[in-house]
Amino acid sequence: MEPTTVGRKGTLKNPEVYENVPGHIIPAITQEFDDFDNEAEKFLEGQTPENEFIGFRLKQGVYGQRQPDVQMIRVKLPFGGITPDQMDAFADVVEKYAPLNKGHITTRQNIQIHHIPLRDAAKAIRELADANLSSREGCGNTVRNVTGDPWAGILEGEVFDPTPYVGAYVRYFVRHPTTQLMPRKIKTAFEGTPGEDRSITGIHDIAFISKVDAAGNRGFEVRVGGGTSIMPRIAPTLYDFVLADNGDYLKVAEAVFRIFDAQDWLRVNRARARIKVFVDKFGIDELRTQVDEQLKGDWVAERDFSVAARRFDIDEEAGAPAVPAAFGSPNGDLSEFERFCESNVRAQKQAGFNAVEIKVYRGDLTPSQFRDLGQIMRDFSGGWARTTVGQNLVLRWVRDEAIYDVWQRLTAIGLGEAGAQEITDNVSCPGTDSCKLGITSSMGLNAAINAKLLEMDIQDPLSRRIHIKNSGCPNGCSQHHIADLGFYGASIKVGEHTIPAYVAHVGGTYEQGQVGYGTRLKVRLPAKRVPVAVERWIRMYEAERTEGETFKAYADRVGTTRFEDEVKHDLALPVEFGLDTMNMFLDWDRSVPFQVIRGEGECAV
Repeated sequence: MEPTTVGRKGTLKNPEVYENVPGHIIPAITQEFDDFDNEAEKFLEGQTPENEFIGFRLKQGVYGQRQPDVQMIRVKLPFGGITPDQMDAFADVVEKYAPLNKGHITTRQNIQIHHIPLRDAAKAIRELADANLSSREGCGNTVRNVTGDPWAGILEGEVFDPTPYVGAYVRYFVRHPTTQLMPRKIKTAFEGTPGEDRSITGIHDIAFISKVDAAGNRGFEVRVGGGTSIMPRIAPTLYDFVLADNGDYLKVAEAVFRIFDAQDWLRVNRARARIKVFVDKFGIDELRTQVDEQLKGDWVAERDFSVAARRFDIDEEAGAPAVPAAFGSPNGDLSEFERFCESNVRAQKQAGFNAVEIKVYRGDLTPSQFRDLGQIMRDFSGGWARTTVGQNLVLRWVRDEAIYDVWQRLTAIGLGEAGAQEITDNVSCPGTDSCKLGITSSMGLNAAINAKLLEMDIQDPLSRRIHIKNSGCPNGCSQHHIADLGFYGASIKVGEHTIPAYVAHVGGTYEQGQVGYGTRLKVRLPAKRVPVAVERWIRMYEAERTEGETFKAYADRVGTTRFEDEVKHDLALPVEFGLDTMNMFLDWDRSVPFQVIRGEGECAV
């Protein structure tokens, strides 16, 4: 019997006729929810071994946490797209099933919900599907959520908006037989504005950058082999130009994945089983040779690479709001509003409209904030928004006249703060709050750094452009490698005791079309001293920089030794265990002595 879907299910030779409804990218198959219910019950009753159930669970986007008997649900939002009804659905599910009463925007533009018991997870993914939300292949060795520029289609300088092609790519590879059990996951990005590269294509397994050839044909530069973690690499170019509308970019991607899937030697050490390892070992030229050969295979004729039926086409401007009949204006709070406009508002290329970036502290939203944001989207943005890789939310199609009212509404729900993508908009992964691989409380450090920065009251425009990211382990889900100041969780052994600590990177970048990894410092800082180190390095930069010199340029000029010298004589000194130093042996937001407790991460299962 054919499974029932929200849309109509297709095959590799007969793609689905998709409904291009905002936010509806991945078709939901109700049979999968029934299967999940059944398999979850069998596991809970002891009928299914855990290792078998984990692989099944991960394909449905349900991920184990470090805390026993609870799960994280990772909901895929291709290119970050989300609708008001979906915001309401997140509010309902978080309110019903998440003890921490929050959802979390990730650096992959997903939304994650944590600490959900397994039986409730089965209910939650079914309820989310009613709003056309899908967690399918949000985890596992699959093609993960596909990220894209949240400002695609609305800012100047874009070659062409890749959004329709992102939709086709997502729809082609979800549930695809080639991509269900690869050696490891695949992270993808699409970018339409190479000079900005807001999707950070260089750090991805595979990335597509909009190009147009001399004949006016749309296509993509294809990059393969980027990644962060313990082996950071910047993706080299596989092909300078691959046609888009005829599906060649889908064909090339599948050829790459078929080659990757065939590398059994990568499966031996799953911690290093990424496609970047293949590229690093054999080179991009060898991969290109193998892709060219792969494209001659019989499998090509078995596929339908047509893009037209899979494209995500929607006329956002047609649904944009009209000029409001009445609107507010600043009265007494002009400076705060002007500051918000300066940092959080960008004029669209469509006259009269703006994109408003909402600064979301640590990427966390409560149920009431989800609902209020959904209503703001309905009232002011034509019902359309996108999450960002910086854990924020971008409202699109906001009228000039409505910006003040939007700011007032955001302020009323605690989301009207200026400084989006500035120094106080620091990014962190969940760390030991939920992740099995976490070493330290990266969310706690985020709060501590943020408090220090607010205390410093930074007004200098160049200092405000500094980006800070911190991860709870070396894997780098916060993308700390590309920050001006990046930190990853570690530890320092003191006799029988252990101090939570961080290793710092300085001088990373990911702006203006450039991506570069920072350099790791040769000092290890106790976690409780990191905010002070951040303050010292910022003040050092302000005192020693040349006219107009960015933090990145300064770090490159003075070198890592200068940063190490600033902290190694006191902040990096060892700490003896005692009553007066007990606080150093507690992690941020923790009340018990620190221990390194790492489970087996499910990213490589």
